[in-house]
Amino acid sequence: QVQLVESGGGLVQPGGSLRLSCAASGFTFSKYAMSWYRQAPGKERELVARISTTGLNTNYADSMKGRFTISRDNAKNTVYLQMNSLKPEDTAVYYCNAVPPTQPWGQGTQVTVSS
Repeated sequence: QVQLVESGGGLVQPGGSLRLSCAASGFTFSKYAMSWYRQAPGKERELVARISTTGLNTNYADSMKGRFTISRDNAKNTVYLQMNSLKPEDTAVYYCNAVPPTQPWGQGTQVTVSS
């Protein structure tokens, strides 16, 4: 069955960095584009970034451009999100999923940006 396991979150000060990882299993990872999403308290889940099957094409939400970098390692069935220059408004639970999204979603990883 599909399993998505996100990790790498934590508490970081504004301006800091984190690298999130998402290990995928239960489907042919290299054949799916992948995305990172986030959900802040009281808000809907939003798309953060997307990466093509080969990793050659990436897209970002406007507020993440220039700060976040999505990448993937098809040999490890893993997608990454490097987050730099973090802001308090980046505080959220971060999730990964395939494109289109599969079920079930993973548990996510909490990112808290606070001084």
